[in-house]
Order: sequence, then C-alpha cells, then structure tokens
Amino acid sequence: MQYIANVSYGKDSLAMLEIIKQHNMPLDRIVHVEIMATSTIPADLPPMMEFKHKADKIIKNRYGIDVEHIHSNITYEEKFYTKKTNKARKKENVGRIYGFPLILGSWCNSELKVKELKKIAKKDVIQYIGIASDEPNRFHNLTERKISPLVLHGITEIECMEICKNLDLVSPIYTFSTRGGCWFCNKQNLNQLKILRKQYPELWNLLLKWDSDSPVKFRLDYSVHELDERFAQEDMQCNLF
Repeated sequence: MQYIANVSYGKDSLAMLEIIKQHNMPLDRIVHVEIMATSTIPADLPPMMEFKHKADKIIKNRYGIDVEHIHSNITYEEKFYTKKTNKARKKENVGRIYGFPLILGSWCNSELKVKELKKIAKKDVIQYIGIASDEPNRFHNLTERKISPLVLHGITEIECMEICKNLDLVSPIYTFSTRGGCWFCNKQNLNQLKILRKQYPELWNLLLKWDSDSPVKFRLDYSVHELDERFAQEDMQCNLF
C-alpha cells in the first residue's frame, strides 16, 4: 500500500504533514496539483508561488520528501477557448467555446485538478487529505482510501494555524484573506478582485480579454468589465477625499 498526502499549501494540509510525523503514520509521497492560467502564467499569485518554494524546502528538510508538483496537460485558457462538441447538454452550445465556468458545476476544478488527483487514486493507494476535525460539512469526502489525519487525531482549524505558525509555514493568503485559490476564480469576493486589479494590472487585463470572449458571464452579478467600471469609480471617489 502506498500513502500519499495531498497538499494545497493551506494551513490544514500543511499541518496535516506534521500530525502524520508526530503519530508515525506511513507516508510515501507528497503531491500538489499545480494549475496553470496559461502556458507561462500560474494560477497562483506571485506571493503564493514564492511561499510554495519556501514551503517545499521546509517540507523536504523536516519530512524528507520532495513535494511533487503535478499538473493537467491543459491550461485554464486552453479549456476556456475549447469549443463544445456534440456531447454538449444543449444542442445550441455545440461549437461554442466554454468561456468562464459556471458558479455551480464549474468545469475548472474537475478538469484541471480533480482529474489529476484521480490518476493517483489507484487501488493500492491511501490518500491523506487536509480536513480539520471541526469541519463536519466536509466529512463526506472521507472514505476508506481518503483519510484525514486531522480528523483521526482531533485537530481543529485553529490548531492547524498554530502548528503552521510554529513551523513558519503560514501561507500569505492569510494576511489579507481567508481564501486561497486561482487569481481568475469567479467565486472570490469583490475585495480580492479589487486587489487583483490594483496590484496585478497585467493579470486583470488578461481577465478583461477573456471577459470579452466569454459566452458566459464572469459572475451572476457582474462581468469583469462591469467590475472594472465599478472599481474605477470607487477609486475616483477615494481620490476626492
């Protein structure tokens, strides 16, 4: 049997590695699915990419295992511009590009991440996943072959954060947000999108380009162009005071 830890670089999955070590649980591999926005631009912002590099060194020194960065053979942008085939649910969608994923039932997670994780989910593999003991709404993800060391040993989210602080493994996402993820995600809040526009204009411009081409609206309430106008107006109001 092979034991693989799936890490996202969030507090729970990183603390999970320490719990595995403390309780002498078997561990053969540590795997992270890297999502790419384009062939040259990662889905994570630069501070997160820098943190991953730092965390990989700490993980190697402390646990003796290199983190394997696996990724799909297709980028977000490539899937975005892929035309739907005859297998599309609605006939009128055949030949139309996918564009932005829907809020519910989005293609990005299943196509770019879940498919890669399924490739390692073989019969002789036990996967460790970072679900804290006080997250009962996520327990449905646990099976005989998907185990949470945090749940097994009663480790809460707050305790996960303390473990990461002690190991200098606190992700930069916790300095301005409680949510990590792709910079182009349409599920992030408006404040995060406003930060993206201000601090990473080149990425925001790419998002605007995609918005012009997408047959699907970015969010139910706003397109990227509508957000761009809103944020510009808010900036102008701030400058008046």
